[in-house]
This record gives sequence, C-alpha cells and structure tokens, in this order.
Amino acid sequence: MIIESRGGVDLDAWGVERGYWDVTGQWHDTPPNTLETVLDAMGATAEHPPEDSPLVTVGEHGPWPGLPAGEIVLESGERRPFDPTASDVLPIGYHKLFAARTESSSGEAGPGRTFGGRTVAVCPPRCPAPGPGKGWGWAVQLYAVRSASSWGIGDFRDLRRLVAWAGRAGASFVLLNPLHAPAPGMVPEASPYFPSSRCFLSPLYICVDDVAGAGELSEVTAIGDSARRLNGERLIDRAAVWEAKSKALELLFDRFEASGAFAAERDELEQFCRDGGHPLDGYTSFCALAETHGLPWHDWPEEVRHPDMPAVLEFASGAHAGRRKRFYAWLQWLCWRQLRAASDVDGAGIMCDLAVGVDGGGADAWLWQDLFALGMRVGAPPDDYNRNGQDWGLPPWDPWKLRAGAYEPYLTMLRAAMGPARGMRADHVMGLFRLFWVPLGASPADGAYVRSVWQDMVGLLRLEAARAGAYVVGEDLGTVEDHVRQVLSESGVLSYRLFWFEPGPPQTWPEQALGALTTHDLPTVVGAWTGADVAAAQSIGLPVNEEGCASMKRRLEEWGGSDGSSSLQDVVVRAYESLAKAPCSLLAATLDDALLVEERPNMPSTVDQWPNWRLGLPAPLEEVETNEVAAAIARALNRR
Repeated sequence: MIIESRGGVDLDAWGVERGYWDVTGQWHDTPPNTLETVLDAMGATAEHPPEDSPLVTVGEHGPWPGLPAGEIVLESGERRPFDPTASDVLPIGYHKLFAARTESSSGEAGPGRTFGGRTVAVCPPRCPAPGPGKGWGWAVQLYAVRSASSWGIGDFRDLRRLVAWAGRAGASFVLLNPLHAPAPGMVPEASPYFPSSRCFLSPLYICVDDVAGAGELSEVTAIGDSARRLNGERLIDRAAVWEAKSKALELLFDRFEASGAFAAERDELEQFCRDGGHPLDGYTSFCALAETHGLPWHDWPEEVRHPDMPAVLEFASGAHAGRRKRFYAWLQWLCWRQLRAASDVDGAGIMCDLAVGVDGGGADAWLWQDLFALGMRVGAPPDDYNRNGQDWGLPPWDPWKLRAGAYEPYLTMLRAAMGPARGMRADHVMGLFRLFWVPLGASPADGAYVRSVWQDMVGLLRLEAARAGAYVVGEDLGTVEDHVRQVLSESGVLSYRLFWFEPGPPQTWPEQALGALTTHDLPTVVGAWTGADVAAAQSIGLPVNEEGCASMKRRLEEWGGSDGSSSLQDVVVRAYESLAKAPCSLLAATLDDALLVEERPNMPSTVDQWPNWRLGLPAPLEEVETNEVAAAIARALNRR
C-alpha cells in the first residue's frame, strides 16, 4: 500500500501493517490517522527507508550478494580479500569490510560506492543448546527470596546460596526475574518489567555485607541491623530498603575512594569503566543529571535533554558530577562482581530474564533517544482476555533508526543479559519481529503493528548467544505468527509451554521448549486449585474468565490426578509429577508453588489494587532449603 499523501511512502517497505487478524480470526483495519501518526514518528517521507547500514548481518557461508568486493579485517586482526560471489567461510563475529575503490574514466569515484568500513556481523545458524540431557530449574523472583542476613530484599548473596542449594538438588538453572536498573531515586520502581535501563543492573540487589570494608564500619553495621528488621514484613518495601542500602553504600564508597587499601580494586573499577565505554558513561551521566534535575528527563533544562549536547559534557566534567558518575559506576561494578560470583558457584546456572522494553523517562530512552519512537507506546490489541487492549507504557525502538545506529542499544542489552548467565529468557520474543504501537494518548484499539528488521534482530541474537555460550528461551505465549515460530525454531530458540494453556498434557509438548506450570502473571497451583486467585481478582473488581479458571482446575484433576480429598501439598507435587512427563529440554518449577503460596506475584491490569512485585516468600531461604514440598518437586523432576 502506498500513502499518496506522503509522496508515495510504501507502508510495506517501512514495516507498517495495514491491519491485523485478531484471536477470533477477524480482520481489523488500522485507522488511517494511526498510519499517518506512525509514519510521522518514524520520519518516513521517502518511499523506502534508507538502504545503507553501518552493520549488516550475514551467515558464515558465502556467497554474500549485496556486499561489495574489497578487504575484510577480521576480529582477530587478520586481513583478507573479500569476494561476495565466492562460496567462502567467515568466522562468526564482528568484522570490518572496506569496499574496493572503483573510479570512472574521469578518475572520480563511481556512483553509489561506499569507501569507509562497515561492520559485517557473521551469525551462526543456531543459538547454543541448553546442554545434554533434560534439565530443570527453579523460577524465582529474587527480591522475594530473603535469608536471615538480607536487608529486607533478596540480594546477590542470597542468589549465590540459592544457586548452590538448587544445584545440590539436581537443578540445572535458576530463572530470575529481570534484574534491570530502575531509575535513580529514593523510591525505586517495583516492576522489573518497567526498567530505566536494560543494560545495567539494579543496585537494590547488592549485598552490602559483601562489599569490602563493610564489617569495619560501625555505622554500616548499625544500618544493617535495622534493615534486617524489614525481613519480618511480607511486603517488600523498596523505598525503605534503598534508604538503608544507599546510606551504607555512600559511606563505603567514600572509604573506597580514600583508602590506600583499595588501590587494586580502584584499578579494576577503572578497567570496568573503560570496558563499559559509551553506554556506561552515558548511564552514569543520566544518573548524576537525574539527581540534579529530577525525573523524567523530558522535564530537564533543554540544554541537557540530549546526551550529545555540550552542556552535558560540561556538566559531566565538573568535580561534583564526576564523583557522582563514579559512584554510579562503582555501584554497577559491585553488581557485576556479585552477580558473577553467584553465577560461578558450583551449582545451578543462572538464566536471566530480558524485559520487552524500558521506561520512556529513563536512562536508555535518554541515552538512545534518537533511536526510539518516543511518541509511541508498546501494547497489544483488544482480545478475549482484555477487551480494551493493552498499553504497556514502553516506547519502541524505531526499526530503521536502530539499524542506522548499528544496533548499539540492542547489542549492549543482550550482552548485559547473557554475560553472567548460562541462559536467557526473552520476554515477548515476538517483539523481535513486530510490536503493536499505540500512539501516545490513544486507545490500544487504534494501534498498529510495526515490523522490525527481524533478520538482523534474530541473527544478532544468535551471534551474541554463541559468543556468550548461552541458550535462549523465547516467551512466545499468545498469538504468534507461523513464520515466527518457524524462524525461532530453526534458530534454536526454545519455545515456552505452560500447563495452564497447552491443549494437550505435558507428554505431548515439544522437545525444543521450556515447560512450566505457570508464570509470574498467572495463578499459582494453590491459587488455581482453591479458587483463591479468582476470589482475589473479584475482590479488586477485575473481570474474571470463569471458563479459563475452571479449565486450570480440570487440568490439575485430569493431568495431575488430584481430587477433592487431595491435600494442597499433594496437588502441587502431583502437578509437577505430571509436568515431569514432558519431553521438553528444560522444565521450570516455582518456589511459590513449593511454599503453597496462593497469590501470584503480579496481577496484570492492576496498578495499586494488588501488591505487584512486592510479595516476599512466606518463608526465609533457610526454610526453603529444607522444605518438604520443594524436595518432592526436585525428586519428581530429577526422575526424567
């Protein structure tokens, strides 16, 4: 379809869809004004988007039509001639291609030729596999897993202990909630799926007691004694936790900077900052600016609203801002050290979760604002479960500007998620192919699907996974196009299969998948069995899908073998014994189920009506380690 009002803009070329099929098979046209608004957000004035890109993705084996002949400089430093018509082999990685210079008879450069280098990303055909045999693991909300030593929230020391315990029980992974950085400030965002940055970690998870010198400062000891009292409350109070941790960390940072005992560690921090490069420098500038001007960044003085403005460099070079930038870099260094220590434990590996987007007022959206469509929000069209559709409040990347930016934020994000992990779960993996854009202030019913350059997105996913040695699980729940499933399957990405949703029992599920009973957004086993989840939803005025809830209980009866005489413990264990029959490469159990928790961690479509992302586990980690139901679940899953 050509939009004549824009001089012949080709919607298909720009990836803007004219409509969509809903879950009932009915076609919905995208409103014309939405098409115009989306094209405005993309800056689409030409018929086709720009063809040139500083980064191109290819396979290992030639030929490579479309690339110019010339010289390629491999990551290893080796230089070799490049012939795009040859059936050659290139090593996977990022290489630099310099096109051969061609001249016309007048001695001038030939038309359309590129003489500067471009990056050629050579991508493997598949992501790494999880490993030999069938594995299983625990899915946990790290903030909820508290030990006696926690400061009111689960931390990286608790994770280290959890990984070791899970490994002793036979688990091969611990699947975590996203650990992304919230916006700086004294009231951290509760939702791990609404981060300020997906490229950095949340300092809330720092174990202060494990920071060098913590035991030598009486003030820190006193703060810790007070903070540990927060463990007695079921609800996680992030504001109180951060008030305590930030005070202690400020004291420890002052000591770190002043004491000669930390010279070697300061050298490590300097190297960490050099390795972090532009993203880390920009992130720390954002944090320091947010301390000065508040949030969101759209309200900052105009001269510092863009990271490339001279006033930002002038600000960052000041003594006070420089120290604050270093403090925020130090926090990230601590996060990475402690997370890596947990991942290096002889036990289960870590599987990190990657959120689908970021807060438009946060660090990533400021640093890479030229690559975002900030006037748009990601969401979902209306369906049987949500008649109004969904607006997730997350601005999407503009596919073509992201491509023109050499995919820097995408690659930085993937490396952050995969670096310390054996595996990565990608939330709403369909977003690699297309996202539903909702114009700011509009109804989701007026949204439009916009396609990404998915060949690049999936190819770079495979490449980064191979370099990290990490397998990938794609959360593909809901409406998924057939070609999306095919591409992900061929790329070695594991599908996500749920007891609550699959049409057949676990033994009929595919092998290339992670199988589970439930997720953080769905009822726990006890919540579904007792009806407590339905009652909770009704009590806060949410519409309830009665048939869907009844179906969950029937599955526990028919597939799990439970009945009215079964104890809650028996219902849970039998459900996992049924799950254990699945041929899936990986299976996941939740600690919520092991502890017979009724409440789900998150109730979609709520804000303040439900304690989303604030529910701690009802028992400390010390009791989890000896819990009989957890042991029974482990035995069932180990028998695969």
